[in-house]
Amino acid sequence: MKKITEIRVNGVKCPIDVEEDQTLLSVLRDDLDLTGTKYGCGEGQCGACTVLIDGNPARSCRTRIGATQGREITTIEGLERDGTLHPVQAAFLEAGAMQCAFCTSGMIMAAVGLLRRNPKPGRQEIIRTMEGNICRCGTYLRILAAIENAAQGVHQ
Repeated sequence: MKKITEIRVNGVKCPIDVEEDQTLLSVLRDDLDLTGTKYGCGEGQCGACTVLIDGNPARSCRTRIGATQGREITTIEGLERDGTLHPVQAAFLEAGAMQCAFCTSGMIMAAVGLLRRNPKPGRQEIIRTMEGNICRCGTYLRILAAIENAAQGVHQ
């Protein structure tokens, strides 16, 4: 099995020493201590582990670390800049779009990916995009409002 010795996370080259078949989620949490990305179902169905790979949402529990070579990984920890929250993070806070917050980082990462792809999505596109992210507390209407507000720049 091939060893992976470096990945690029949140704009930084990170030294690691793991087998190529290890999951990205386990490397982020266990090796790099980036615990904002959550383990939910372990099967890529709930979205709690969503990160961005080259700007696109991906389930880190199903992504093998070997598949990330030469690619940029962004986690929830990498969104803020100079102490300022990303607009989607700020919109989630302002809308109260979380209760237990277990799903929140995955929801935010999926929303950031959507808004990078389409800065002004309609409500139905937001709903379709977010369908794969499960909120156990049922705050879907507030999540939807937060994403709509972020898209409209209302959060600032």
